[in-house]
Amino acid sequence: MRDNGITVLGAGSWGTALAIRLATNHNNTCLWGHEAEFMATLSRERHNQQFLPGFQFPEKLCIESSLATAVHANRDLLLVVPSHAFREVLTRMVPLLGENSRIAWATKGLEYGSGKFMSEVFEEVLDSKYPAAVVSGPTFAREVAAGLPTALTVASNNPTFANDMASRLHGDTMRVYTSDDMIGVQLGGTVKNVLAVASGIADGMQLGANSRAALITRGLAEIIRLGDAMGARRETLMGLSGVGDLILTCTDDQSRNRRLGLALGSGATIAVALQDIGQVVEGFNTAREVVKLAKQYRVELPISEQVYRVLHEGLPPAEALHNLLARDIRSESTD
Repeated sequence: MRDNGITVLGAGSWGTALAIRLATNHNNTCLWGHEAEFMATLSRERHNQQFLPGFQFPEKLCIESSLATAVHANRDLLLVVPSHAFREVLTRMVPLLGENSRIAWATKGLEYGSGKFMSEVFEEVLDSKYPAAVVSGPTFAREVAAGLPTALTVASNNPTFANDMASRLHGDTMRVYTSDDMIGVQLGGTVKNVLAVASGIADGMQLGANSRAALITRGLAEIIRLGDAMGARRETLMGLSGVGDLILTCTDDQSRNRRLGLALGSGATIAVALQDIGQVVEGFNTAREVVKLAKQYRVELPISEQVYRVLHEGLPPAEALHNLLARDIRSESTD
């Protein structure tokens, strides 16, 4: 088990992009995926044509389909699997971990059904035996893989691990900050997916730039309101993993969540929109869990509530818009 390398678990677009960046930064990097045939193709072709076409793998990036081999290869592990698969993969890793293993994740969202953050799932599965960290921020996979200037945050209750992960990711084109506010970093990276669907719906309905700006601003207010109730720090939510990620996903069509909203606002059905996107759209299931979380903490999230109703109750987008505009006048500072 190497101390100078890192294993990325999850060979989708984001996992592949991070693996490319880590290997480019001279880390001995192993990329694991659960489908042996798919990983064999990646190993043979040295690029991920299905999820991240156009980027050749660096020499320091090895491909592995055996979870045991991938986990045993390096002390530091970075999970980049969808939120619905996070617990399963983590559970499979338990008997494979070494005494010195350290685990980070770049998975955003809440666990479907339980509404738990990935940090809560981590604690349930591993009982806080290993150092943990979350990687988040305003990042699109293709831009990270291409080496375009990017900034993100590594949050951990273990300062040494946070700094080590930041050092692995930090490079000529990537600026990395550290934090100990794991709840705040995870919250910002979660709720923004729901709000990006709202922004896409508004643009799909051709409501204009004014409405998009209002949605982003009032959406940020929802994130901060929920963050206050959950003990997150406001400065975290006003940082890269909060407002930064919110702006990114609400304004650029590389966001799957925004593209889902664009399709719905243009009149497409949910089934057709999801099929056309062809990859996991985290905001779809997250909307349900965020609304549950809001009820648990007795916080009003009107935009997120309407997105949930559009996605899961069949509410037409035009009616969702009407519901938001028909709300009573109140002070901006209190709502």
